[in-house]
Formats: sequence, structure tokens, C-alpha cells
Amino acid sequence: MEKAAEMRYKPNFMAKNLTKSRSKVIGVVVPEFVNSFFPRIIIQIQNLFDSKGYHVLITQCDESWEAERRNLKLLEESMVEGILISVAAKGKNTDYYRELVAKGIPVVFFNRTDSEVDASSVSIDDYKWSFFATEHLIYTRRKLGQASPSVMHFMGPQDIDLSVTRCRGYADAVAKHHLSANPALTVKTDGITKEEGYRQMSLLVEKGVVPDALFCFNDQLALGAMKVLRERGIAVPDRVSVMGFSESQSALVSVPALSSVAQPLEELGKTAARLLLDKIENPAGKPEKVILNAVLNVRRSSDPNSDDAGFR
Repeated sequence: MEKAAEMRYKPNFMAKNLTKSRSKVIGVVVPEFVNSFFPRIIIQIQNLFDSKGYHVLITQCDESWEAERRNLKLLEESMVEGILISVAAKGKNTDYYRELVAKGIPVVFFNRTDSEVDASSVSIDDYKWSFFATEHLIYTRRKLGQASPSVMHFMGPQDIDLSVTRCRGYADAVAKHHLSANPALTVKTDGITKEEGYRQMSLLVEKGVVPDALFCFNDQLALGAMKVLRERGIAVPDRVSVMGFSESQSALVSVPALSSVAQPLEELGKTAARLLLDKIENPAGKPEKVILNAVLNVRRSSDPNSDDAGFR
């Protein structure tokens, strides 16, 4: 003990755990850290695994499937006991997810999932809530006297798995209410940032195209679009109703406050962590698919009569 103190020896927890065939480390892979969305989920993941004596390695891939693959390989080489992942690009790494599962490494998807992989997952019903969000815009514009409002959608990049699902919810709501299905009303974006929302809306305004309502893939696109409308003197929500998705912290402080679909981030994190822990402790257990509820929070950006209170 004197010699250990003299040499400032510290036990290597990895080496100790490997003698028991356990690393006590789990890995997390997320698409980005730009917004508060994923950090709020990761806090819950860390809380659960910290309480169970695990260490958590966190990586992000900046929406790149190549970087995601590198992160997964790093985690595999670090001998993690399981991986939690929110997919960057649909289908790009499906074979590698399957390979990890085949090797006995538990994989759990959260928020953005891959249905082609036989693994546990937790998410919300993005189709349903996109449908409800679009329908809210239609009802609101009709209350304002527009029988056939033009409802536009800023669609996320098609290699993001949720883009197609949310777009389908939008399209079906428009079809249900017999509104225009003009392809020009679906704008395919090159990213999901505030800057991209600003760019796309700027292009539309310059062409003289201003919809009655706008439903965006996420809050950042919506906030960027709202900035352009504000700068050009186009009133939100009197002239254009705007709806986001995922309820970032920015939605609460924007002017006007942004209507959005709020996902249960804390519950997403806790459930994802529980599913992975269950799989680590019971490798033979069957995969579990969990669908959580969400909340449509109606604020001033979409409804001029809103008191900014949310409803379920």
C-alpha cells in the first residue's frame, strides 16, 4: 500500500471488470448536440446507469451516417455492454446495427428508430402528431375565415427517418380536409437548422409565395422561417400560422411563442435506459417496442386567440 501510494497507483476499473467479463460501460450515439433535445434525454440515461454503477460514453455524429458508423465502431472496440442510439440516416447503417445485435451487443433505439432491426425501441407516434399538428393549423385558419387555406410543410432531409413519417401525417391531414395537394407546398430542406428555415422562407418570399399556414419538421426550421416573416412585415399568426415539432427551449421564448409538439424527453430517456438495462440483464428477452404519448402545445405562433396554454 505504501508503494502504491508512492507511485500514485490507481485501480483500472476497466481491467477489473474485464476479469469478470463485464465492462460496466454503455454507449450512446445521437445525431447532434446543437439543440437541447438530446442532452435532456441523455441526462435521464446517465441518471439511471449511474445509479446502477455503469459508466456512459456519449458520442454525436453531426447528422452524418459515416460518423455514426465510426462512433459505433469505437463503442464496440471499447467493449461496451450495450448501445443506445438515435439514428442519423435511415437505412445507411442498418446492416451494422444487425451485426452488433448478432454479436450479442444489446442495441436500443430511441426517438429515431430503425424498424428493419430486431431490437427494442422507444419513440412517439410521429405520424399521428404530425397529422394533429397540421389539422390544428387547418381548423385555425378556417376559424379566421379561410375556407381553403394553403398549408405548407418544411420537410426534413429524406435521409432522416422521421422526415417521411411526419410528411405523411401532414399530407394525410391536408387530404382529409380536401385542400390543395400541390407538390410545391412541400418544401424539401437540406438541413434542420434555424439557418435552413431562414433560407427556405427567404426564397419563398422573394418569389411572392406566402402560405396561410406552415408546419415544420422541427422547431429550428419554424423559428428560422418566422424570423424572415417578421423581417418582411408578414404578421404571425394573423397572416401566417406557424407550427414546429419537438418543443425546443427556444420555442418558449420566441416572439410570438412557437406552437409545437412536445415529446416526453425525460420519459424517453428513462424508458430507453430501462430497455437497455433489461436487455443487458436478460439477454434472451424479446425486444420491446414502446410508443409514448406527446402533447400538442398551441401558442400564439399558430393561433391569434391562444393564451399560450398547452393541451393534450
